[in-house]
Amino acid sequence: MIPYGRQNITSEDIKAVTEALQSDFLTQGPAVPAFESAVCDAVGAAFGVAVNSATSALHIACLALGIGRGSRVWTSPVTFVASANCALYCGADVDFVDIDSQTYNLSIEALTEKLVEAEQAGTLPDVLIPVHLAGQSCDMKAIADLAKRFNFKVIEDASHAIGADYAGLPVGNCRYSDITVFSFHPVKIITTGEGGMAVTQDEELANTMARLRSHGITRDPALMTREPDGDWYYQQQELGFNYRMTDLQAALGVSQMQRLSQFIEQRRALAERYFSLLSSLPVTLPYQAEWSASAWHLYILRIKPDLIEKSQKQVFKELREAGIGVNLHYIPVHLQPYYAARGFAMGDFPVAEKYYTEAISIPLFHGMTEEQQNTVANVLEDVLI
Repeated sequence: MIPYGRQNITSEDIKAVTEALQSDFLTQGPAVPAFESAVCDAVGAAFGVAVNSATSALHIACLALGIGRGSRVWTSPVTFVASANCALYCGADVDFVDIDSQTYNLSIEALTEKLVEAEQAGTLPDVLIPVHLAGQSCDMKAIADLAKRFNFKVIEDASHAIGADYAGLPVGNCRYSDITVFSFHPVKIITTGEGGMAVTQDEELANTMARLRSHGITRDPALMTREPDGDWYYQQQELGFNYRMTDLQAALGVSQMQRLSQFIEQRRALAERYFSLLSSLPVTLPYQAEWSASAWHLYILRIKPDLIEKSQKQVFKELREAGIGVNLHYIPVHLQPYYAARGFAMGDFPVAEKYYTEAISIPLFHGMTEEQQNTVANVLEDVLI
């Protein structure tokens, strides 16, 4: 089976983790800040807070921005459920904005229309979470302009997009957002096994997120409400969580970050080759907006139902049976039973729903060979033609 995604682990990665295992620190040691620095240097952020998953990063990002009961958070329906769940963890209400039919990211037109209606109804969001699907950035300047006009905060869900560019700058520089979140799950562009990070240019937000990842505790005397009792002293200042990343994970991340540009270069080359290999098939190939240079976490096709006799389900099944590990990213969140029970229904976000009936993610990963890519293309042709 050729998987849709796969981690790339080298002897250098293994050595880095082994050295961490043999050090004095398995957790809360020097590897975590080293990894935070490596990511911040790569994306142009001032502060990074490493945690045990991107879901945790989204959660503490929402909390740091003051999200709680009575707050409103909007995001895309075409994303993993964590992009919406993080707001519910805080007690907030969640709503969605339909996607753009070309990029599959949040639609600026739909967002603008929904904001105007919400302003009239007194239901504007407190935070918007745009999702950079497949590694392509949303139009962040347009979103930032709307954020200023309608007074909401922005968390970029860049779980797919480390190494991507927007308007010539790295995704994660937070020029147009308050916080950006990355994922380091094994199928992502770099991995720490499991892990995530929130980056920001705001020191206060970074300090708050750092406390929240570790039980709400600080050991910094400058942040305490009174003089410490001694060198052992710490204070819990808010209700936090055990969301810490271990030094083992961070050591792997530091090693992986050294190859980030190599990973992106090959993913972009593979994506470009797919455009050539698949151009004659009855599928819609991924659209790339002029403002974005994708990190190509995913390569998403859309079948053209009017040009083929098979259903999406049949195409998916036949590809899997032929050893092509396709997947589907994603089932629209509002169609999940949990969200249906909260009042969402089929027909709420028609562009996202149509996308779902046609989308298929095909294999793309660092280390994928031309022979494997040729196999994917040949099997696709056999199944579709």
